[in-house]
Amino acid sequence: MKKVILVTGASSGIGRETANALQAAGHTVYGASRSVHALKDIAFIPLKMDITDDESVKSGIETIIAAEGRIDVLINNAGIVLAGPLYDTSVEFAKKQFEVNFFGVVCVSTAVLPGMIERKKGLVINISSVAGLFGLPYVGTYVAAKFALEGYSQSLRMELQNTGVDVTVVNPGDFKTNNTSSREKLPFSLPHEKLKREYDAAIEIVEKNEVNGGNPAIVGKLITKIVGKSKPAHRYMVGAFDQTKLPLIVKALLPSTMFSKMINGYYNIK
Repeated sequence: MKKVILVTGASSGIGRETANALQAAGHTVYGASRSVHALKDIAFIPLKMDITDDESVKSGIETIIAAEGRIDVLINNAGIVLAGPLYDTSVEFAKKQFEVNFFGVVCVSTAVLPGMIERKKGLVINISSVAGLFGLPYVGTYVAAKFALEGYSQSLRMELQNTGVDVTVVNPGDFKTNNTSSREKLPFSLPHEKLKREYDAAIEIVEKNEVNGGNPAIVGKLITKIVGKSKPAHRYMVGAFDQTKLPLIVKALLPSTMFSKMINGYYNIK
């Protein structure tokens, strides 16, 4: 069945691949981005929208409704990945992370959901991360925002249980996107050589994994399958086994102190 779909953060990476895959599957897809000039050589309909601006979101949703009469599927994909030591992170820096990765999701969802509830049908897919399921060093504001998104998604699902609107979370591992090149990193300002070395080592591994990550088209294919399901699952993991399912298995088996040491060891914090 042909559906009207809104994908946020569609200018690159997972969002772009997802929007292209869904359009190729026969759906009507609007790909939203603050940078519509980056939406070239695409199959979907470009839509200028800043998810951190209420008026921009309202205008974007009204554009779709005027043209299509409804939105069947909302895919909250837009996000940024900031890095820095939490012990030296300002509230302003943390807010920047949350404005996009959490409050942006709330803003767009609140604008779309009343229409879905009225029609008694709809699907919201929130793109989380494996970082929304366990902590990682030196990308702590990103982890915190994804944890918030996880809680939001679970609670939203409970509230919508009897409305006909489904809520699904997708947790990707590392995929090749522009996060590495566009990441804002806090400079290390403390006079502490050991912590500075650990910070540098951890970020080096984070970015190496991203650069060597999977093709985001894999996520696009998965989301296309999810959209086609009559009753999607609450959660879908996607990515390398050692980044997604394995850590959760180990986390369930080990005491939290041992699991934390294991993760730190992977990032050369010993």
